[in-house]
Amino acid sequence: DSATLMNKGLEVIEARWLFGVPSDRIEILVHPQSVVHSMVEFVDGTVLAQLGVTDMRLPIQYALSHPERWAAAIPGMDFARAMRLEFEPPERDKFPCLGLAYQALEGAGTWPAALNAANEEAVSAFLAGDLPFTGIAPSIREVLEAEPPRPISRLEDVLDADRRARVRARAVLGRRSIAGAPLPV
Repeated sequence: DSATLMNKGLEVIEARWLFGVPSDRIEILVHPQSVVHSMVEFVDGTVLAQLGVTDMRLPIQYALSHPERWAAAIPGMDFARAMRLEFEPPERDKFPCLGLAYQALEGAGTWPAALNAANEEAVSAFLAGDLPFTGIAPSIREVLEAEPPRPISRLEDVLDADRRARVRARAVLGRRSIAGAPLPV
């Protein structure tokens, strides 16, 4: 998901719903050093940033220990070492999955669930060698186009959207398969 920036698109959807921030107020920046993990700009212009070493063991540990904070099993940040912090906007034409995430967010209802399911199926097909990398975004787009967003009134609505999108994704991926064999349903 990092190579397609879908992970960032899903984080925009999460931020929208977790913090009640409209999507047009959430900005994605590419940060090659991967030291800054999030930033919030306050109304007075100050910015609060969360920095950390680039190692997934730390967020996994935090998820397991929350609300406590355990001593890290990895070395911390070395602020004495010269450190660069560079940021740039993503090139949207090179990362179509990012646009699909914003589209799913704006479509609302069950579309984010369908987006996530289609993405998981497409990435699995890519990792299995059944789909070229460049086929991920078009496969997801095709599933979203076939799955109109529906309102959500209960958890089952989301789970149904996930199931429908996975079935559609597998059909789409079966047609796009580079191995020629249909993917399992």
